[in-house]
Amino acid sequence: MKRTLELVLGLIGGIIGFFMSLFAQFFGAVDKALNGSSEVSHLGVAAMLLSLLGIVGSIVVRFRAKLGGIIMLVAGVGVVISISLFGILPGLLLAIAGLLGLFRKPNRTIAA
Repeated sequence: MKRTLELVLGLIGGIIGFFMSLFAQFFGAVDKALNGSSEVSHLGVAAMLLSLLGIVGSIVVRFRAKLGGIIMLVAGVGVVISISLFGILPGLLLAIAGLLGLFRKPNRTIAA
């Protein structure tokens, strides 16, 4: 089975998640500058790494479907947890791709 749907959804989710993590870091830096706080948030970096992990999972799903599905599911949940509202769309795409990788059965052809 080619698993093209999982690959495409995982890549799109990972790429959008990567850019959303940059967006969240930018807004965090602007908020920090305007409020004068010195707290450093590493959640944007965590979301960036999880998005890259989702991209890796979308590649792995072509060869080992269950492992790639688990990787994308973990990355999707992690992105949503780390950057909240910014991570809903990429997290949803990664979670759907992960669940498809876990539960989708290969097509069986009947030989006559």
